[in-house]
Amino acid sequence: MPSTVALQRSPKSTAATLQSTVANRRKRRNSEARLSVVKLVRRVVVPAVLLFLAALPFPFFSQAFADTPVRKFYVEDIKAAMGEHIARTVDEKGVFHLRDDRTGELLALRFVKIHDPVRKIDDQTYFACTDFAVEGETGKLYDVDFWMRPDGEVLAIYDTKVHKEPRKSLLYGWYKYPRYTFVNDRVVTLY
Repeated sequence: MPSTVALQRSPKSTAATLQSTVANRRKRRNSEARLSVVKLVRRVVVPAVLLFLAALPFPFFSQAFADTPVRKFYVEDIKAAMGEHIARTVDEKGVFHLRDDRTGELLALRFVKIHDPVRKIDDQTYFACTDFAVEGETGKLYDVDFWMRPDGEVLAIYDTKVHKEPRKSLLYGWYKYPRYTFVNDRVVTLY
């Protein structure tokens, strides 16, 4: 039977082993902590950022990454665009001809005024409301709305609608009867 000899470790080797073990455990914990942070970022932070970006309106991205700055339009620009459009559209007698988008009737109107305020609906849409008098009829007014969008350095009208049509009351005379209203800058038909 072979003899068994018990080997004893020296105190130096025991301390070194203990230090090595502690160092390995620290590395493992640090590594696990880093993995936890990476998992947290992948599972929580990345989806949160993507949801935030998805909630931003599309024009935000087109302007944020555009090479050229987007021109800002002000009240004066909107009113000037309206004035130019009306001047280009009237005939030689100053009559503005408009096909009623609901009835199909061709209206002969004279420009009266642009209502305040004109406004910016979003980054690509501007709006103005106007009054036009019916040619040859005193007090009979149409309220006509115009939508514009940028076309280079100017605003171009892209949509026109009769907002309010003239109606006659026995008590009050002519008044403007609305066809639609606005809810969150969107047209909502009334009848």
